[in-house]
Amino acid sequence: MSVMAHHDIIADSPPTAPARRETAAGPPAAEAGGILTIDLDALADNWRTLAGRAMPAECAGVVKADGYGCGIEQVGAALSKAGCKTFFVADLSEARRLRPIVPEATIYVLNGLMPNTAPAYAELRARPVIGSVLELAEWDSFVAAQNWRGGAALQVDTGMNRLGISINEASAMAPRIRAENHGITLVMSHLACADEPAHPLNERQMALFREVRLLYRGIPSSLANSSGIFLSDKAHCDVVRPGVALYGVNPTPGQANPMRPVIELKARIAQVRVAARGDTVGYGATWTARRGARIAILPIGYADGYLRSSGSSDETPGGFALVGGKRCPLAGRISMDLLAVDVSELPEGKVRRGDMATLIGDGLPIDEVALAADTIGYELLTSLGRRYHRVYRRD
Repeated sequence: MSVMAHHDIIADSPPTAPARRETAAGPPAAEAGGILTIDLDALADNWRTLAGRAMPAECAGVVKADGYGCGIEQVGAALSKAGCKTFFVADLSEARRLRPIVPEATIYVLNGLMPNTAPAYAELRARPVIGSVLELAEWDSFVAAQNWRGGAALQVDTGMNRLGISINEASAMAPRIRAENHGITLVMSHLACADEPAHPLNERQMALFREVRLLYRGIPSSLANSSGIFLSDKAHCDVVRPGVALYGVNPTPGQANPMRPVIELKARIAQVRVAARGDTVGYGATWTARRGARIAILPIGYADGYLRSSGSSDETPGGFALVGGKRCPLAGRISMDLLAVDVSELPEGKVRRGDMATLIGDGLPIDEVALAADTIGYELLTSLGRRYHRVYRRD
């Protein structure tokens, strides 16, 4: 992560409350259009909640996509301090950033073994998640030539049809575990519909993976993602791999969110302007003032990860911002660097240049914001931009 500023400050706290330490990164707060606050204590609490639910299985931490947009270094350090000993990243570049933060942890690389990259795994002491026979052949060749004993995971496709060897291939390969140095440290698969508990594919995948576990008896196994932890104890196996739930997204859609919110996004109002009845706002003139309106302009847009699909039109409502403690609807399309909020319902003079508006958090949970953008919390988190002043909060 490119860090333009970095310093520790002590947050203002009530006299009876312990001070919380805050680390700032990115452009100075006064110069940034928005302030993104990431609560590392909430993140750690979420990991503990998931670890407790999955016991006696080990609870790993998925920190791919730059820690789901929250910063892989900061997230990795917080999870390690909480007790996490196994991490999953997407590629070698993420493993390279994470390794100095968690020098003794196990790191698995989910996207597998790209051609001619085996030496990098040895250098980083990272483990590839092998997803094809060709990958396994290349890995075995490297291991034999270098006498490498760092281990690897074997991914088996039980219904996702993405990465992973087939059930038949897994069965054919199973005898290799009788060898003393077989090198398989984890057998894993991935649930396709864990966030839909009634979906029949869940039971089918769990049944197929149970067969795989029997074939690879004695090798640790992993199936459950965030939602899979809440799906069934049968999905827990030996290691669970929560990702998005760590960052506060609801792993049980349609039910109360068991996770603490982790991020808060606020933007500074750049201007408050008046739109006469019949005036339009934004590109495409899609939003029309039905009466005289006051419009607050925020210096955040889709270049900052506030998705274009959050915008509104005369026909389709969009998202909201909290201004002065009140929900105010977005007005018009989201631009690259700007968005507009209709603050007409607030008393005149209540909204001023320089005031802060909340876009995520404090009554606007990330799942609701994502729904208004016709997407999921995963996309919203991982789209968070680098122009924010970032505040990492911890005790």
